[in-house]
Amino acid sequence: MTESVLRFRYAAGKGTGDMRTYRIVMVEDSDAEAATLASHLRRYADEQGVRFSVTRLASAVDLECDHAGADLVFMDIDLPGMNGMEAAAELRRHDPDVPLVFVTNLAQYAVRGYQVDALDFMVKPVGYEDFRMRMARAMRAMERNFVQTRLVSDPDGSRVVALRDIVYLELVRHDLHYHLADGSTIRERGSIRAAEESLPSDTFLRMSQGCLVNMGHVALVRTDSVELDDGTQVYFSRSRKRACLDTLNRFLGGTI
Repeated sequence: MTESVLRFRYAAGKGTGDMRTYRIVMVEDSDAEAATLASHLRRYADEQGVRFSVTRLASAVDLECDHAGADLVFMDIDLPGMNGMEAAAELRRHDPDVPLVFVTNLAQYAVRGYQVDALDFMVKPVGYEDFRMRMARAMRAMERNFVQTRLVSDPDGSRVVALRDIVYLELVRHDLHYHLADGSTIRERGSIRAAEESLPSDTFLRMSQGCLVNMGHVALVRTDSVELDDGTQVYFSRSRKRACLDTLNRFLGGTI
């Protein structure tokens, strides 16, 4: 493990095609320590039936351009150039929410971890049982964040989108178009069915074969359609109309 950036994926269990992949960034300059952490992640994935996509960075300098969309960051502190504490402070200026776990032999920095809202702190050498316990906590934090955000990949790169900012999604040919509250649109290859399964059903409503709407952006309900707060009118499909009206009724707390 001598390259500055290594990427690898761990998949566990059967039928993982629709499983959420958690992206983990590991900032560690020691090849041996990176190998240990990688082994722990692989074992945890096998035991828990989860899937990780892992990027290893050998210095904190690379973190700013390579953490986008990360679900979890493991950070050493004793790093060449920019140390881990400085890198964490910089990370927090760009991303206040990503869970951050320090993995280091500098135990005296544990208290300072609270200054950058670190989720946890592991002291080297990290045994697997300690790792497993702390990783369970990190998984809960990642799951909470995933409910609130979504990583959308378009031809220009990846963007983390808050679910509240998605007004509606529509399928155009083989691309999903995410229409956002700021008026922008992001295109991503995908299907409405996969999007529906990965988005919270108590917020997003399947209107037709090719459209999902965020019920939090519904401004007006008509007999055959809804009007969203950006002025877009979206029609119910005939087969889904009754179920959609019932769902909207529960969500809006009124009588439709």
